[in-house]
Amino acid sequence: QVQLVESGGGLVQPGGSLRLSCAASGSIFNTMGWYRQAPGKQRELVADITFAGTTNYADSVKGRFTISRDNAKKTVNLQMNSLKPEDTAVYYCYLEEITRATYWGQGTQVTVSS
Repeated sequence: QVQLVESGGGLVQPGGSLRLSCAASGSIFNTMGWYRQAPGKQRELVADITFAGTTNYADSVKGRFTISRDNAKKTVNLQMNSLKPEDTAVYYCYLEEITRATYWGQGTQVTVSS
């Protein structure tokens, strides 16, 4: 059973930065990334990264967020810069194995407010 442990998140002013991290157990041959869900909205993909390092970003975060991974440590990080109030949401780490099995973290709150 894959387990995901998230860290980071919190309260930041508009224009500020935060870094989210997620540590996984199990195989490294997977895709990892982050979804987010704001109140009253559907969960949406923020960014993901394959084992080989191919990245994918939502249009709304391109140029502001950077996803990276360390396969040796089995971690994925999301560096979030130039944060906006509309980035406020619960952010969920996820992992999709090559078998298509998907696992989720417990979620971490990101609040962008002055």
